[in-house]
Amino acid sequence: MARFSLLNRIGRGRSSEPARAISPLVRRAPSPGALRRERRAILKAREERIRDLGGLTLEMYRRTTFRDDLLIEQCREIAALEDRLHELDSMLSAVANARRAPRACECGAPVPWGSHFCANCGRAVGGEPVVACESCGHPLPADAQFCASCGRPASASDEVEAAAVAEETGESEAPEPAPAADSWER
Repeated sequence: MARFSLLNRIGRGRSSEPARAISPLVRRAPSPGALRRERRAILKAREERIRDLGGLTLEMYRRTTFRDDLLIEQCREIAALEDRLHELDSMLSAVANARRAPRACECGAPVPWGSHFCANCGRAVGGEPVVACESCGHPLPADAQFCASCGRPASASDEVEAAAVAEETGESEAPEPAPAADSWER
């Protein structure tokens, strides 16, 4: 007699219905409270297993018959519990870091999560500055005209860069003559 798996038997019984694609289950991350409860339960079980291991070792010593396989099995169970504790601790620390307080800008104003600029001074905040000096990379306030770090103009165009380079090297072009005054200004 040939045996068929349960899925094959169910599939044959519903041959009149169109086959539906099985969607994978989407699991949500457990709540921090559930993680803490599981952590407490595992800590309690770990302490109990350690006490049992100590008692077992003492009893084996008294009888002068050691069973290494039994001791190794108990130690593996304790190590598995410690591995799970480490996972739970990392998950709890990730939750704590996600809910941390808002950062503070260099000016001292709080910067809410997800902001790119400080609402008080206009400086760029975050991992990578949104507005930065083109020459030194220092983050700049949104309305800055000059870099506070190197002193160069914030919106350095080709003409301004050429003038800055000429000033540093000592090469200066002749100054442009001032425009003639209008007749009504006299």
